[in-house]
Amino acid sequence: MNSQNYRLQVWYSGRVQGVGFRWKAAEIAKGYDVCGYVENLDDGRVRLCAKGEKEEVRAFADRLAESMADFIRSSEEREDFCDSKFSGFTIRA
Repeated sequence: MNSQNYRLQVWYSGRVQGVGFRWKAAEIAKGYDVCGYVENLDDGRVRLCAKGEKEEVRAFADRLAESMADFIRSSEEREDFCDSKFSGFTIRA
């Protein structure tokens, strides 16, 4: 499997909506070779979906978690490999 097909999905819980979480994720993503998206969920969580080289994706997710640690109560992760195509890193409504 191509290492560029590594995908990490993270569901963040806590006070993660209305605090600039998605904006911060998009800003941090600019410093990493990742693509994907971040979105608010109806249940109050935020979902991150990032794809790229495993080390790069992990470094990005770690930096985001560190940056937003005051707002994150818990998180769930799922990692896999997929063929889905993303262009850049975006904020979804």
